[in-house]
Amino acid sequence: MEGETLPLQEQRCCDDGLSQTNESLIPDLYDFLRIDVELEPVGNDREENACSKNVMRKQRNWERRVEANKSKRKEEKQRKKLNSRNKDINGTQLSKRVMKAITKERLEDAREAGLVLCVDLSMTDHMSHKEISRLAGQIRRLYGSNKKALQPFHIFLTELKRDSLLYKECVRMNDGFLNYLIDVTDETWFHLFPSEDVIYLTPDASKALERVDEDKVYILGGLVDESIQKKISYKRAKELGVRTMRLPIDEYMVKKSNPKNFYSKILAINQVFEILLAFCETKDWTTALASGIPPGKGYVVTSLMSSEVGQ
Repeated sequence: MEGETLPLQEQRCCDDGLSQTNESLIPDLYDFLRIDVELEPVGNDREENACSKNVMRKQRNWERRVEANKSKRKEEKQRKKLNSRNKDINGTQLSKRVMKAITKERLEDAREAGLVLCVDLSMTDHMSHKEISRLAGQIRRLYGSNKKALQPFHIFLTELKRDSLLYKECVRMNDGFLNYLIDVTDETWFHLFPSEDVIYLTPDASKALERVDEDKVYILGGLVDESIQKKISYKRAKELGVRTMRLPIDEYMVKKSNPKNFYSKILAINQVFEILLAFCETKDWTTALASGIPPGKGYVVTSLMSSEVGQ
């Protein structure tokens, strides 16, 4: 009945039952808490992995900024060099308008009678979207170097189709690409130039380039290959039966020890072009190679290595 008090013996039984029940729950509760405690380091590992990825990402961003700053400093140095050349006979600095007109005249003269350099863009099928974007950037830098040169080349971009990804990337990434003073065509260079006049520059060639002749056409393979597919441009040149040559790196440079033990003769098309421009200006391969090959490639001109050993 409601309101009645249980006998003392029954109360004790109930209390004992509750006590036993509570005691049986304690191990389970302890196990639950222990599981939570054991799971905690897993979360810490995830946090550490996330922190590690953030550090790596920041490191990569920092390295890209460093490279971009180096490129800007180099362009500024070239700009100042060009400005000093473009002073009139009285030493007065020419205006930007006049400098632009002089540059345009040089490029137009080069298209009439300048040394011919062609970028073979037939190998984009071997490249990823990222690599094609990088190639578009190299084309921009190549044209920029040609604009600054006292004796620019007549530049051809061959097998560049208007509906291709590379063409779209060139327009997107390169301000004024449609107004570049170069020849852009979807034809192959093999149909544009006599094969006996062609020299295809590739690092896989056995013969070194000794001089740059006015009556020759120099071909650069427009290939950015992060997977390092072997001898693509070399095989293409051989299939078409044209001469192949390489820059004389082995003749004028030696390997320099570096922590990564890394050595590479593979250069971007704009780097090869800058070396050709420097050689045409100085007639000295040592100077041209020293100014054009990045230190990260692991090579240094022989004269510099000898001076370091002497120290």
